[in-house]
Amino acid sequence: QVQLVESGGGSVQAGGSLRLSCVVSGYAYSRACMTWFRQAPGKEREGVASMNTVSGITDYADSVKGRFTISEDSVKMTSYLQMTSLKPEDAGMYYCAARSIKGVACTVGAGSAIMDYWGQGTQVTVSS
Repeated sequence: QVQLVESGGGSVQAGGSLRLSCVVSGYAYSRACMTWFRQAPGKEREGVASMNTVSGITDYADSVKGRFTISEDSVKMTSYLQMTSLKPEDAGMYYCAARSIKGVACTVGAGSAIMDYWGQGTQVTVSS
């Protein structure tokens, strides 16, 4: 049974930082495309960061470049999203998702429909 479990969300002031974690089990993590998405109320879910766990190649949404960093611990089968210089517009529910690296390139632009497995989400609130 595949499970993705996020943690690390919370409430911070603008300019603050958070690190989200996503622990993966029951999945071929070593050959995965891991992507972090977020969804604010009334808005579509958007990809913010992705990582090909084979090549280590990462991709970011323009809105988070230079502020967010995706990383991983392959031994712990955990994906991380380090978020710095947080803005109120970064608030929302953050989800990690996984799919095989085969086929479509592992980028945030590949979208959410292509992902195979999802975590339950962790809430991020940023106050101004």
